[in-house]
Amino acid sequence: MSIDEKKKKLRDLLSDIERLNRDVADEKFELAGPQPEESLPDAIGPPEGEGFSEEEESKAKIMPMIPLRGLAIFPYMVLHFDIGREKSISALEKAMIRNQMIFLVAQRDAETDLPTGEDFYRVGTIAKIKQMLKLPGDAIRVLVEGISRGMVDRIIFEVPYFKCAVREIEEVEYEEIPNRVAALMRSTLTRFEEYLNLSPKVSQDIFPSVASVDQPGRLADVITSHIEAKPDDKQSVLEAFDPERRLEVLNGILTKEIDILQIERDINSKVRMQINKSQREYYLREQMRAIQEELGQDEAIEDEIEDWLKQLAELNLAEKTAQKVEKEIKRLTKIQSSSAEGGVIRSYIEWIFALPWNKYTQEELEIGASEKILNEDHYGLEKVKERILEFLSVMKLSSGLKGPILCLVGPPGVGKTSVAKSIARATGREFVRMSLGGVRDEAEIRGHRRTYIGAIPGRIVSAMKEAGSMDPVFLFDEIDKIGNDFRGDPASALLEVLDPEQNKEFTDHYLEIPFDLSKVMFITTANTTDTIPRPLLDRMEVIEVPGYTEEEKVKIAEQYLVPKKVKEHGLKPENVFISEQTTRAIINYYTRESGVRNLEREIANICRKVARRVVEKHAETTRVHPANIEKFLGKKRYRYDVIEDETQVGVTMGLAWTSVGGVTLSIETTVVPGSGRLVLTGQLGDVMKESARAGVSYIRSLSGELGIKKSFYKDDDLHIHIPEGATPKDGPSAGVTMFCAMVSALTGVPARQDVAMTGEITLRGKILPVGGIREKVLAAHRAGIRKVLLPAENERDIDDIPPNVRRKLEFVLIRSADEAMNHILVRGADPAHGAAPAVKKQAAKRRAGAGKAGAGASAKAEHDR
Repeated sequence: MSIDEKKKKLRDLLSDIERLNRDVADEKFELAGPQPEESLPDAIGPPEGEGFSEEEESKAKIMPMIPLRGLAIFPYMVLHFDIGREKSISALEKAMIRNQMIFLVAQRDAETDLPTGEDFYRVGTIAKIKQMLKLPGDAIRVLVEGISRGMVDRIIFEVPYFKCAVREIEEVEYEEIPNRVAALMRSTLTRFEEYLNLSPKVSQDIFPSVASVDQPGRLADVITSHIEAKPDDKQSVLEAFDPERRLEVLNGILTKEIDILQIERDINSKVRMQINKSQREYYLREQMRAIQEELGQDEAIEDEIEDWLKQLAELNLAEKTAQKVEKEIKRLTKIQSSSAEGGVIRSYIEWIFALPWNKYTQEELEIGASEKILNEDHYGLEKVKERILEFLSVMKLSSGLKGPILCLVGPPGVGKTSVAKSIARATGREFVRMSLGGVRDEAEIRGHRRTYIGAIPGRIVSAMKEAGSMDPVFLFDEIDKIGNDFRGDPASALLEVLDPEQNKEFTDHYLEIPFDLSKVMFITTANTTDTIPRPLLDRMEVIEVPGYTEEEKVKIAEQYLVPKKVKEHGLKPENVFISEQTTRAIINYYTRESGVRNLEREIANICRKVARRVVEKHAETTRVHPANIEKFLGKKRYRYDVIEDETQVGVTMGLAWTSVGGVTLSIETTVVPGSGRLVLTGQLGDVMKESARAGVSYIRSLSGELGIKKSFYKDDDLHIHIPEGATPKDGPSAGVTMFCAMVSALTGVPARQDVAMTGEITLRGKILPVGGIREKVLAAHRAGIRKVLLPAENERDIDDIPPNVRRKLEFVLIRSADEAMNHILVRGADPAHGAAPAVKKQAAKRRAGAGKAGAGASAKAEHDR
């Protein structure tokens, strides 16, 4: 349908309305009651039996009713609205036919499409239809004017439209307004003026016309019709028939709306400020982008910075840390990206986002499973496993436990590094390793400051980036070999890292922001604690990882090393057979170590030769046994059990502890004519030299009882030599050994070679306790020693020696050097046949009864054995 056709149809509709109005004016229709000739469904009359009496009709007006959704109309109010429901259109048409009067009332729920008598209020407005306009889509726009309040007395019928008996409510008008009502009017106008100042939807130009209203009821209606209030609030004003009450209700509504408008204004102001700030930043950013385009800079830098800022918000960093990083990101916008400083800032930001902030591993703290993993990976090491399982148990019970710092100390090849890997596997954590051997620069730990070209973070932060979590197992390998020079002291830098009270805010020189290391499980390894700085050692829990016995090495070879090397060399288990006797032969004749590293090399050597046989000769099985072992490993490198029945003058067997485990020392002494000099060779340290001088002084005090000429220290030179002169040696534990060697050389009495000893000697011949007993005894066992002399105060250390070793050795606990001579010197040997009885007599005199205690201690040790 064209526009002209629509206009023509609308003009025809308006002509029909005017004709109907003229008919009403000529009284062609009776309005007092139903017309008998109207038999159509839209008849005005009520259904049968529902008519009004003459008295009722005089008080109530019968008229169509339209329920309005979300709208309230007041008297004296002119407005238009659209209707589209079928009932409403029917009611409107009936009203236009009659007298253009219609009753408008608000629905209780605007969502109800088909209302019934219970779905609308009883109080509404009697209105007169001023104009009607048909809209596209069967909707009609109606212009009405409110006449007066009305109340539904009775619903006559609901179909095909609502027809009601409406009682008109007369408005109260004052000839002289009471003071209270006048005060309410003034207060209401004041609040309405404040409302107009705050509301952007209502023009302030209406205030003069509103203020000119002199009746309180009409004033309340006019103001309510202009404010933006809820339909329920407006309905409460409509239902207030008393003008004073109406003003009170309106005052409350205005107060609430003013509060809401003030809150809206504050919110809008904040939003506007934010929008203005964003617009300003956008404008400046666009300007900067244009400038950068002119300078030929990268246009994508802004997008990259926005992505960084989003990532920064997601990291949930501490406030100061986030501010520092954000400042660096924004600095990049002010610097040319191709400049050197721009590259430094970009590298810094990339490092920040590469770190695992607030990322933690989901730990698997099942003690049984952890113990199984530790046992699968390592044989023995019971103390180490026990301490690790204790820590895991506590960590499972307490979430606030700080990461421990364990220091595994032991000789090379005993599995310290592999234990750390097993701990990571048992706990489900990531594993990272940092070797400290030869590290001399503090920047290796803390990083370089960004002022230096090519600066990078320290190796700790780099390792945390590699781990990808905040709680890995972090291994500091060879911490005893750390050094220092003019570039700083790395050990001092590690004090903060390995201190549970400080490492929560570890600060790298490059990052310059705190990084939390408190959840990291730090493990360090060392061969000895002697070279570890004491403040650093104090921060760690030292766990001794002892050397392996022969039996343990055999088990390790059978269960771990042989299967591992067979697989690595591409062999099958049936291709090579290494018996237990072969393994023992390799341990005794081809290795001399506390660990199993060389043993692993020798097994690998055998596997290589077997692999060649498989390739060249297609050999299915190669059996390696002690008889043919030299074909695979060559001639035997070490001699075992060759000193069992030998005795030599001036030669004694000592025991020493080294960083690679215990070793035996053959101390040789010879007496030559001279001027009383004491010559010490073999790269001996100061402490060892002092022990030798103390032994000489004690021999001089016993020269008469021992049958040694008293002037030996003037007429003869004593030369003490310890073989393997290329190896430095130091410590007091060889004091008793050097004393016995000098006595043997001066008296000519041979010394047994199957007896080894250790202990510090004093000027009075007392034997003091020493350390490293377990490693020393294991070395004696490997060398074929049958008897070991130990200081009596080291009796407690015998329990640490493996039972199978204790069963093969005889332990003698000594308190003085006199007792050591009784066990080491061979009696009845010429030319000092009477020397041994003299020694025994002197020992009995000096001990004054202590000999019985010493003998008792020796007997006890043998009993324990």
